[in-house]
Amino acid sequence: MQRMGADAGPKVPGSETIAYGRDPLQSLDVWRAKGAKGPAPLVVFVHGGGWKRGSKDNATGRFKAEHYPGQGYAFASIDYRLVPASAVEQQAEDVAMAVRALIDDAERLGIDRRRIVLMGHSAGAHLVALVGTDESYLKSVGLSFDDITGVIPIDGAAYDVPAQMKDGPPIMQKTYMQAFGSDPARQAKLSPKFQAEAPNAPDFLLLYVQRPDGVRQAKALGTALTAAGSRVEHGSSPGEGLQGHAEINRRLGDPGYAPTTAVDVWLKRVFAR
Repeated sequence: MQRMGADAGPKVPGSETIAYGRDPLQSLDVWRAKGAKGPAPLVVFVHGGGWKRGSKDNATGRFKAEHYPGQGYAFASIDYRLVPASAVEQQAEDVAMAVRALIDDAERLGIDRRRIVLMGHSAGAHLVALVGTDESYLKSVGLSFDDITGVIPIDGAAYDVPAQMKDGPPIMQKTYMQAFGSDPARQAKLSPKFQAEAPNAPDFLLLYVQRPDGVRQAKALGTALTAAGSRVEHGSSPGEGLQGHAEINRRLGDPGYAPTTAVDVWLKRVFAR
């Protein structure tokens, strides 16, 4: 969950903003699928920013909102309440609440509520992985893992919070402490790796660049998910440090960027199941 720089690019036209809660940060932008002849699959993106910053306006990247609707999918990017005013647990609740709001409005928005993938970068990768492994967040809004087709965490590194707080980059330790505190039980409860006993969302695509902690954590999460019966694929991409961490988010959706193709192939396959 390294800090990422803002790189919004010009706002992609054609979105609709929807409030899914009473807090000003509980809102999302949604773009309808282009050329869809019926209800379209939905990709829901959760931004990064160390759990304490970032927004759908400055941390979604400049390609996703054009690319995924062009592939025939609806695309939504959400805001959520931020640390320290809100807890990480509330952020995961916000992800579930946003999905609920989109499902409730699925007919009007042209969304196929049976085909939904969660995608998140950095802190957002942690949040979508958490919602994809701890069903309590979905259950709190009347949903379950049956409502989630798959999960794409992008270059996260807090799937095992205690390990990351012990061995992760020193520059991030204050951020981790602010988000997860010092209680080992809470740290474990907020660790997707430790929540990955069955059931989980059925399919995961774990994307990462060549940051040692990110690679290590993604592989450990993948092992736990596979043992629990989820189908797991890994997408390892070039890029190192903060630059690589930011680039994979900034460029995902760019047709000339190899991870875009990998995600497209994966989405086509899981949405066809």
